[in-house]
Amino acid sequence: MLWLIIKVAVFIALVGAVTFGAAYLLDLDGGVHIVMAGLEINLTPIKAAIALVLLLLAIWLLLRLAGFLVAVLRFVNGDDTALSRHFSRRRQEKGYRALGEGVLALASGETTRAMAEAAKAEKYLHKPALTDLIVAQAAEMAGDTARAEAAFKRLLTNEKTRFVGVRGLMRQKLEAGDIDTALKLARTAFALRPRHGEVQDTLLRLQAETGDWKGARATLGAKLKHGALPRDVYRRRDAVLALAEARDVLDEGKSIEAREAAIEANRLSPDLIPAAVLAARGYMEAGKPAKAARLLTKAWLMQPHPDLAAAFAALEPDETPRARLKRFEKLLKLHPDNRETRLLEAELHLAAEDFPAARRALGDLAEVAPDARALAIMAAIERGEGSPDAVVRGWLARALGAPRGPQWCCDNCQHVHAEWRPICEKCHSFDTLSWRSPAEGVVSSPTGLEMLPLLVGPGQEPGAGDDSEGAEVIEAEGATDTPEDGESEQPASAR
Repeated sequence: MLWLIIKVAVFIALVGAVTFGAAYLLDLDGGVHIVMAGLEINLTPIKAAIALVLLLLAIWLLLRLAGFLVAVLRFVNGDDTALSRHFSRRRQEKGYRALGEGVLALASGETTRAMAEAAKAEKYLHKPALTDLIVAQAAEMAGDTARAEAAFKRLLTNEKTRFVGVRGLMRQKLEAGDIDTALKLARTAFALRPRHGEVQDTLLRLQAETGDWKGARATLGAKLKHGALPRDVYRRRDAVLALAEARDVLDEGKSIEAREAAIEANRLSPDLIPAAVLAARGYMEAGKPAKAARLLTKAWLMQPHPDLAAAFAALEPDETPRARLKRFEKLLKLHPDNRETRLLEAELHLAAEDFPAARRALGDLAEVAPDARALAIMAAIERGEGSPDAVVRGWLARALGAPRGPQWCCDNCQHVHAEWRPICEKCHSFDTLSWRSPAEGVVSSPTGLEMLPLLVGPGQEPGAGDDSEGAEVIEAEGATDTPEDGESEQPASAR
């Protein structure tokens, strides 16, 4: 409505200007005097203006006529399309002008105008490969999924625009949550353009989400082949996929295939802790504990981890606590100052009932860097040394608000996982889990630190400067009660 009012106002202004100009010319004195070949012509100002306009119009008509005559001559000389090109040139000018306006409207977010200009361009140009693309993108921006899908399907009929149509439909299915159809379209798009980075990443993510580990490894290899992935990153991610494949094979009961896949995953990325644990398990099932021990030792050298300690302990499940402590010395010497090493050594001494040694191994971790596990060990040490129950309860009570320590956290969305996964269960990112303390690693509890007086008892002070995982941690580690004679007690990470 506003645009219509503006056009009417402009038209009225132009009519007024022409009228004013004509009246002005009529009032002028003098005129134009032309003498040519004995012919003398006198023109008033208004006649001179009209003659000038007619002259310009005549020149324009002469040029158009000259162009037509040139086209006729070309047609006579054998150019069969000369006349059709002559008459279509004006249509092409209008069509390309409309096409340009449609692109500009699309870039500025004017979706309705973009689709209107695309329709006008199609009327003059008959180039659906260009106009359907504008319509599809404009419809997507406007939220008109039905119109966008119809435009993308029309693009499928042209070999030059088929990839654009497949990619557009793939994005639509992803937004709609139709993973199966999106995966089929991603495979088709990848076959059309194997070098396309976005298609590679989308196909890899969908294959990983659906458990197509072999297909994902093939796609990963294509990324490496086309230079879209550094070789070291490729080896790491290929190891992740091999490990995921090994887990699936293991769930199907194919132990030999799972063992081979796990060993391959460990070979590709020795620092991948779950791969080392699964490969060690495979060696144990094959009756090769020495190889399993070497593999776990190598992985511990790269990064100490409680899962590695648990797998190392499982190599000799029936040994005594003293024998286990002696066997673990090779691991404890690799990173003696590492936090995980100190916690593991303290747990091993706890299992052997050497509480002073456990305190020395723990050092000041429960004070300078407290977490649930360190405080659980501290509570067990206090119980083992015969400290009052109020002191033990004090450590446990402070543990209610303590961080849980390093966990498997997604580097993309910070989601915490109970165990390692190749894909984040929240944001579905691939290979983003790392073993670290969460960004907000505080354990919330309905009984916060304000409950300390009730848990510790009146007039008692709990152990200072520590956090812990709670009473259930002590019970899980078997450190709250003194073991009976002959009973082999194991720390949580060494079981």
